[in-house]
Amino acid sequence: MNHALNSNPSTPNPLAPPIVHARFAIGDVVRHRLFDFRGVVFDIDPVFANSDEWYEAIPEDVRPRKDQPFYHLLAENADSSYLAYVSQQNLIGDPDGDPVDHPAIAGLFEDYRDGRYRLRREHRH
Repeated sequence: MNHALNSNPSTPNPLAPPIVHARFAIGDVVRHRLFDFRGVVFDIDPVFANSDEWYEAIPEDVRPRKDQPFYHLLAENADSSYLAYVSQQNLIGDPDGDPVDHPAIAGLFEDYRDGRYRLRREHRH
């Protein structure tokens, strides 16, 4: 054991979570693999970070694994605009190339070009 990492040699080091890689970036336009909606990514959780109630409400046969990136989307379907929280396994890049029509986009993003949105300067880290 490397005691430099842990000042108490009788306490084991915690296991690090597996390294996950986000397939999409903030500003990317994506489409849900199973349901008919699309959206723009505005935040990414490296692993599931929502409530257990939310997770358990998903039918078990389509419930995603928790150990993957989850994306916060400004989403739209034919009827409305809303916020969505979607696992990486359920997203694909949107082949349409069209902008997303969501009322919150103007507050977060500057423009739409080449299939993605550019985050406003005041929201960049």
